[in-house]
Amino acid sequence: MSTRSLLNRAALAAAVLGLAAGAAQAQTKVKTKSNGAKTKTTQPASPAAATKGTGISLANMDRAVAPCDNFFRFASGTWLKNTPIPPAETRWGAFNELADRNQAIERRILEKAATDRMAKPGTNLQKVGDFYAAAMDSMAIEKAGLKYLQPRLSQIAAINDLTTFQHYLADPKSYGTGWYGFGIAQDSKNSTQYAVRMGQGGLTMPDRDYYLKDDARSKAVRAAYQTYQVNVLKMLGDDPATAEKNAATVLRLETRLAKASRSRVDLRDREKNYNKLTVAQLATDLPNLNVPLLLKDSGLTNVPDVIVGQPEFLKEVSTMFKEEPLADLKQYERWHLVSGVTPALPKAYGDEAFRFAQVLSGAKQQQPRWKRALRATDGALGEAFGQLYVDEAFSPAAKARAKEMVENLRAAYAERIKATEWMSDATKTEALKKLNAFAVKIGYPDKWKDYSKLSISRESALNNLFATSEWASKDNLSKFGKPIDRGEWGMTPPTVNAYYNSSMNEIVFPAGILQPPFYDPKADDAVNYGGIGAVIGHEMTHGFDDQGRKSDASGNLRDWWTKEDGEKFTQRAAVVGKQFDAFTPLDSVHVNGNLTMGENLADLGGLTIAYQAFQKTAQAQAKAGRAIDGFTPNQRFFLGYAQIWRANSRPEALRQQVLTDPHSPGEFRTNGPLQNMPEFHAAFGCQEGDKMVRPAAVRAKIW
Repeated sequence: MSTRSLLNRAALAAAVLGLAAGAAQAQTKVKTKSNGAKTKTTQPASPAAATKGTGISLANMDRAVAPCDNFFRFASGTWLKNTPIPPAETRWGAFNELADRNQAIERRILEKAATDRMAKPGTNLQKVGDFYAAAMDSMAIEKAGLKYLQPRLSQIAAINDLTTFQHYLADPKSYGTGWYGFGIAQDSKNSTQYAVRMGQGGLTMPDRDYYLKDDARSKAVRAAYQTYQVNVLKMLGDDPATAEKNAATVLRLETRLAKASRSRVDLRDREKNYNKLTVAQLATDLPNLNVPLLLKDSGLTNVPDVIVGQPEFLKEVSTMFKEEPLADLKQYERWHLVSGVTPALPKAYGDEAFRFAQVLSGAKQQQPRWKRALRATDGALGEAFGQLYVDEAFSPAAKARAKEMVENLRAAYAERIKATEWMSDATKTEALKKLNAFAVKIGYPDKWKDYSKLSISRESALNNLFATSEWASKDNLSKFGKPIDRGEWGMTPPTVNAYYNSSMNEIVFPAGILQPPFYDPKADDAVNYGGIGAVIGHEMTHGFDDQGRKSDASGNLRDWWTKEDGEKFTQRAAVVGKQFDAFTPLDSVHVNGNLTMGENLADLGGLTIAYQAFQKTAQAQAKAGRAIDGFTPNQRFFLGYAQIWRANSRPEALRQQVLTDPHSPGEFRTNGPLQNMPEFHAAFGCQEGDKMVRPAAVRAKIW
């Protein structure tokens, strides 16, 4: 399965948006090109012709920047200059503002649930309220100390041979076992069936490069990681020398895993990361992982084969289980257990985790406890909590309008595919078949998850984490052998994000993102098509990006392209990759065009499709009285798009994003696609030689 989202899902805790109405004087600038010739850059018509509207924040704009020089800063430059990053955040932008608004609603819901002592036991209201209340009860957490953790630490300490160790790793009740990924997901080449899947994992730091590179930044992160480990291990009872020794052991083991890990770019190749092997073969190839025992202890029977993402990684883990002392393997388990539950341990543990996070991200302050507890509740009981959220925060009208826009964009996409000059009729037929087969999910699931077998209480926040982890593991394992659940969601309703799932061939838009500025019922079509329309187009285009295109209409990993068309696509995608390789968010830091390829293609395609769909609206086709706040409909479309990507980031966060995130920084998600779009150039009167106009010979166009 391959799922691609509008934002990095690992960064969703920081994702949050809103637009303020404002007024600014429209103007026409004359700018001098490098050859000395003067050309007009068209900006809004005279203020007298404007009609005040909503959706675009004029106050956010920087009129000192010409739109054809840097549209990102023209659209949001004043906001960028005047909006500091809050101390507890690593970046702050439109997504963060929206998420912050959502969190205010969510907090109110959770606090009400937490104070409702009359909630019927076993109900979602009781579970959500008790989970949040326990997470917020810092006094009880301090008083408990390691009381609820000690039985698990003792279980690890009691492991006395490899077989006991293997049983521990296989037990669904075990928490934070590390080493490798294991679970049930769709078979990418047979999307009607669930399959057992295994792959690389086991690292604490965000990327293998932090373990392997010798640059100053990586060394600083490793040093901070070691300090974090040592301080936590001392709190667990190790004397200073033992803590140093045990921390070094964990780092050594994780470094060995990092050396065997594929890069993030290599992990994007869906075909190379699909290796179906029989259980008998795995028993031979990975003797010390004992895959038959792993399957048996997980309650999985009649499993003929396993899809292995990275066979060479698992072979290294198997070798490590034989070569490394059992005491060292146990230290690794001890660390991964403790570091995985710091939010539910006494404050000192969380403080150490935050000090390490500061080095990684640059955050100045820890998030307030209620935000951390809210995210934990959403992560653990997302659909139980989500039901309470949508009852209050999501209107049926927003859902209906989103559905209408999806179909408008689907029709526009079909037109673009049919008109694509480089694609053969045979490939077009398959592409249209896939487009028409897109399943669409909006707002929230039609059928909610059943949490009846999950017990939550106010006694222990830590035990609640263990309980929800065990429930989620067993829920995942229970899928094997059953029909595919096509109603399942991969994001919770309050999430400010969206995604495409290639195995399901579906596009999904949670309620959290169907709000201003992405969708504003008070705004004109131009703004909404530039916002949620571009988001819809983005997710649709993931079905046809460099990896999504490898699945067919049924979600199966199958090459449905003619050889010639596949080569033409690859050549055109490479143009986009080269463009993004040249972007530098920081000195000596370049965007990785291969890592961000799918998202960059989705941005370019999504914006192109949304613009074509917008052109069919009455607003776009009107001949008179079209200006709102001095901007034409086409200009408002592009401003609506640009303003959703406004964001300030700390240098540390930007460096980590470039290393780990398949999404480019917001400035390049804005300017990158627009530099290739003649429609944008026409809307703002941009001409050859302007920075926002790529020469035709190196311009990217796919759809």
